[in-house]
Amino acid sequence: MSFEGWLSTNKVCVVGAGTMGSGIAAHLANLGFEVTLLDATAESVQEAFARAKGARPPHFFLPETANTIRLGSVRDNLDWIAEAGWVCEAIIEKLDAKRALFEQIEAVLPPDSMISTNTSGLEIELLAEGRSESFRQRFLGTHFFNPPRYLKLLELIPTRETDSDAIAAMTAFLEERVARRVVPAKDTPGFIANRFGMWAMIHAIHVAEKLHLSIEQVDAITGPFLGRPRSASFRLNDLVGLDIMQDIASNLQARCPHDPHMGSLDTPRSMATLLERGWIGDKAGQGYYRREGREFVALDLDTLAYRERKDVKFESLDALAKLPLGERVAAALQLKDEAGEFLRGHLVPVVAYADYLKEEISHSVQDFDRVMMWGFGWEAGPFAMADGIGHAALGLPEAPYYQNGTQRAFDGTYVSLPAEPQYRVLGDYPLVSQHEGFNVRDLGDGVSAIALTSKMGVLSPPLIRALLDHLRGGSIKRLVLGSEARSFSAGFDLKFVLASLEQPDAIRAALDDLQQLGATLQSIPSVAAIFGHCLGAGWEVAFSCSTVAASPEMQIGLPESRVGLFPAGRGTTLMRLRHQQSAKTLADAAMLLILGTTATNADQARKLGIMRATDVTVYHPDRLITEAKRLALEADVRPNPEWKMPEGPFSGMLDRLEDEARQRGDTTDHDSLIGAHIKQIFRAPTIEEALRLEREEFLDLCAKALTQQRIKHILETGKPLKN
Repeated sequence: MSFEGWLSTNKVCVVGAGTMGSGIAAHLANLGFEVTLLDATAESVQEAFARAKGARPPHFFLPETANTIRLGSVRDNLDWIAEAGWVCEAIIEKLDAKRALFEQIEAVLPPDSMISTNTSGLEIELLAEGRSESFRQRFLGTHFFNPPRYLKLLELIPTRETDSDAIAAMTAFLEERVARRVVPAKDTPGFIANRFGMWAMIHAIHVAEKLHLSIEQVDAITGPFLGRPRSASFRLNDLVGLDIMQDIASNLQARCPHDPHMGSLDTPRSMATLLERGWIGDKAGQGYYRREGREFVALDLDTLAYRERKDVKFESLDALAKLPLGERVAAALQLKDEAGEFLRGHLVPVVAYADYLKEEISHSVQDFDRVMMWGFGWEAGPFAMADGIGHAALGLPEAPYYQNGTQRAFDGTYVSLPAEPQYRVLGDYPLVSQHEGFNVRDLGDGVSAIALTSKMGVLSPPLIRALLDHLRGGSIKRLVLGSEARSFSAGFDLKFVLASLEQPDAIRAALDDLQQLGATLQSIPSVAAIFGHCLGAGWEVAFSCSTVAASPEMQIGLPESRVGLFPAGRGTTLMRLRHQQSAKTLADAAMLLILGTTATNADQARKLGIMRATDVTVYHPDRLITEAKRLALEADVRPNPEWKMPEGPFSGMLDRLEDEARQRGDTTDHDSLIGAHIKQIFRAPTIEEALRLEREEFLDLCAKALTQQRIKHILETGKPLKN
């Protein structure tokens, strides 16, 4: 049997339109696959998909993508499976139901198509029983994580009969085409994620009840301090759903009688009460937390009644927060307060349980760690965390799990970690030079990288000048402009603007440098690798590059009007140049600037005109730099198009749009003043005059009291002021 065609598959059929099935279908449609979604009946598929379209957070980058998915039923449209290169079953987690469906599917399944089951814990080998040898050789478990748009992990579970070439082909397809990070798991109950992750979640509830801690206290300990998401423990329970947690726990207990730790999966007292009341979490509107208006109330674990939520902080943890993860947790384990007591009662057994399970459920400690990092959002998995904390504090043998680019195998020897060059980040590349606010790295093949290192990639005047001087030095021939900060760039340094209001020449010089930086970037074959935030001045430098490679999930745009200003580092001029096809496109672009519109994902940004049609969305969350380098090798210098004023009543169209925005309450008099400045730049006779007007009109707005109020307010509160 040949599996060579799997990588080029473009037609997918998902069978089962529930929460997971619809989420998988949406993710695949976002990526451009031709997707068919089947459910039991025409009525059930419509009802289920209607819920998926209204999901929060949304499944789709663009709402209209939902219309590309073909809906049908197993009863009436089973023959559609014959068109699919991959059939992904995602119906109810019941063995008999899945096996009965596979019998139907096999009757119409093409002989060379991929076939998999999305299950969170059923035994894959049992699901394949009764199927043909051809079916069994290409059958795998593909455990997506919910919601698929946002969680990159996929546990891939073969059986003893799955062809090794099929495993390799499926892994390549999922990583190259489906934007997943694949972790192979053994065909054991719950695989890695649910066997260990669910145990850790329920164990935390037991410890909280035993120590009589509040849910807010536990969440204050088990969130970012422990290197985990803000959902921490009890908020995560509500998100997952207490009914789902109980189902998984019961299944594990039934299937793992050999495991002496299964008692920790007994339903905790508080969870049993909530389940009895039907308060199963977010989908029921209440669980351990309940929203009342704009506030949350919290369940008291002693009285089992809701009360006002408490804002809990541990001074002892705050004092350690800036230390590296392992060091701060090691110190916290020695604390004599409630935080230390909880960590000794919870974290130590959790790491010990991971060590107990590792060989039974995973192929390596790195695979185990990756599941917890990529599926649960942990900063470090249990084994990397143990090395960081120190084994003695956890009661583990002293031999580290990782050392010098190797990992400890289950036989005690050390083996090299897999080389995965396609997933390299900027920090993995050789450092050429280090500067205040940016690093220069060698990506190889004649491509250099400039990586911002300032907080949130903020562009201050000294940093802009240093970047400009370095680029003018001529050493960089092809460039990837990126960031080693938490975001690409949150924009220009507003603190500088506020501090320089009495020094207009300083602001003018900074703007001139920013404009010159953009022009210099435009003269080099270059790619901006953007993620997190690409706002204001960050947008201006990024979109001066030949091409932008964008992570899908990010804030992107030109929000300067929210601080009483407009883009003056070429942003207004570039938007004018790129939307001059007609008076309408020009008026729409001006309104984007007046409203300070930003997009919440790259595809939305392209639709709004904030990104160019030629820019690239890199859907795989870990391949941004690899793709940016590839694009840089292909990049050409892109000169500006001819500056022209399109025919048509541009001013009248913009006036109408502004009137409509004012009637909706979206703008104020000060926004109208900002709009007047933008209109003047848009009507400039040449690009040179537009750039001059950017600088001068920006300074005019800086002198306005309402602009100064907006700047001060956002610096003090982080929120825009609509004055």
